[in-house]
Amino acid sequence: MIVIDREKCIGCGQCVSDCPADRLKLEEGKAVYTPECIQCGHCVAVCPVRAVAIPEYDMDEVEEYDAEKFHLEPEHFLHALKFRRSIRRYKDQHVEQEKLERILQAGRYTETAKNRQGCRFIVVQEHLEEFKDLLWEEVPRMAESIKKTMPHYSMLFKFMYRKRRKDRADDGLFFNAPVCVVIGAENTLDAGLAAANMETMAVAEGLGVLFDGYLQSVVEACPKAKEWLGIPDLPAACCMLLGYPAVTYRRTAPRKKADIQWK
Repeated sequence: MIVIDREKCIGCGQCVSDCPADRLKLEEGKAVYTPECIQCGHCVAVCPVRAVAIPEYDMDEVEEYDAEKFHLEPEHFLHALKFRRSIRRYKDQHVEQEKLERILQAGRYTETAKNRQGCRFIVVQEHLEEFKDLLWEEVPRMAESIKKTMPHYSMLFKFMYRKRRKDRADDGLFFNAPVCVVIGAENTLDAGLAAANMETMAVAEGLGVLFDGYLQSVVEACPKAKEWLGIPDLPAACCMLLGYPAVTYRRTAPRKKADIQWK
């Protein structure tokens, strides 16, 4: 799983000290790997002489540290976070494949519990209308199934369905967004962290995002939809809508004071 080039290794011990799984040690002045690590890549990233590799992964993707690229002004980042909005109005505009691929890279490189990398990303754009029709057909059944346990949401979904039947443009699940991304994952925190990074990347690409809890509820309750998406064996942990915003926000929105305790 881990390959250490003994000719390159200088025995500095950096990889040994930084290994979260404690699967590296020094023997005769060289780093040695012991099996069953989590392949987090810390050893690859910390080695000063590039002596460590994980052949299972594409090592050509490994980038050297660049201080200029890494630097991010704190006030600029906070401003970007304060300025983000949940977008519910989208332009009728196709989202370029290369932008979507970069957004998915942001999700791919997100940290996961024990480095499981267990998120599955499904991007629906070309066949979005087919997916929409499938979901809307399931809404009445889903609304009826929660009538006793969640009557308020049952009424809400029935109302949304009636509006959709009356006018197909009135889309309370998809908001006429051109792209829907579903993240399947056993660990919902993994999916949430990935989605947050993907949103930041999407905004950097000039796109807007809505984390759609209603849509996620319908997908999770619909075996046909999960089968169609290719995640019959995984929870639909997150649903994101993506597209070019059809609205321009001029300033940040106010928020109530944070609930913080300093100990």
